[in-house]
Amino acid sequence: MSRRDLKPLLVLATVDPLLRDAVAFGVVVDRPRTVVLRHDIVDGPDGGGIRRVVADASGVVEDVLVPLEHACLSCSVREDAVPTLERLARDPRWDAVLLALPVSAESVPVTRALGWAVRRGGGLRSLRLAGVVAALDLATFEDDLLGDDLLDERGLALTADDGRAVGEALAAQVGHADVVLVAGDPAEHPVASDLLDHVRAADGRRVDGVYAADVAALLAGAHDVRAGDRRLDPRHAAPVPGAPTSHGVWTLDLRADRPLHPERLVAEVARLGQGRHRSRGHFWVPTRPDSVCVWDGAGGQLSVGALGTWGRRPAATRLVFTGVEDVRADLLAAFDDVLLTAEEHARGLHPWLGADDVLAPWLGDRTA
Repeated sequence: MSRRDLKPLLVLATVDPLLRDAVAFGVVVDRPRTVVLRHDIVDGPDGGGIRRVVADASGVVEDVLVPLEHACLSCSVREDAVPTLERLARDPRWDAVLLALPVSAESVPVTRALGWAVRRGGGLRSLRLAGVVAALDLATFEDDLLGDDLLDERGLALTADDGRAVGEALAAQVGHADVVLVAGDPAEHPVASDLLDHVRAADGRRVDGVYAADVAALLAGAHDVRAGDRRLDPRHAAPVPGAPTSHGVWTLDLRADRPLHPERLVAEVARLGQGRHRSRGHFWVPTRPDSVCVWDGAGGQLSVGALGTWGRRPAATRLVFTGVEDVRADLLAAFDDVLLTAEEHARGLHPWLGADDVLAPWLGDRTA
């Protein structure tokens, strides 16, 4: 089967259930031969499962609960969505498919699984991955991204132990998407509009108006899984070129070739990690100089971990912060305080050999 014979598949992510339905409705109205596959993870006395809804321009075609032993989203794609998508793609009633993810689900793990499945020999032999779409409302975007509400508090958590903030889920969706569909008038929400342009993918597109998207163009696209992964990779964090600043939105790019001081980082992390800003990037510490340490903050929450080794790349520190309340001087001062001083750095790594690893609770045990 040639590429032109493959049916296009779009993936939709949002933290707003009404927007999810609105976008799906707009797609099937514009392209009536599109079928929508919607998944929701539901809890139940027997462990719950996935509610699968299939709909098209004529209405609901299928509505079933699929029991699962777990609620892992990537596992859900493998176990239910992939065979269902292939079944829908082979149905002559439809020539395009929209996969509407569970509200608050991040698109990266799903898209990665689909990327493997659409390759030759994969489970999706009749589809090609056309694009990833995120939908948001400017009226709530600033508070959703920078506020400290939890998904559970809004009834949007995927599982009982989903402790993510709304901002964490939203940042991942917007930062990964090929296209961001925007509800609300930018003129009425100028700060939120500018904020979006600071945190969305630099190589992605923004479309103002939920029904303003050229659906034919969306379906004609081609999602690059590797490029999508890179957009959210903290090792490649960087400010979005040309993002607007006329309404007070700022991005602060903190860079150094020196590592962060482990003890001072633990003591002062709240000065950098808390507050109404979005932050991401990478750093290194002298107690484990080969480890790429990654940083991701949104919605008042901060995630710090380890992601492989530097390899041939020189170790470096780069943290990118975006916000609307001007705390740049405070962040810069905190960053300077947690960096090794020039004198400490000049002493080399020898003084750190055998030192207690105070970051083990965050980064895991050292391998050496």
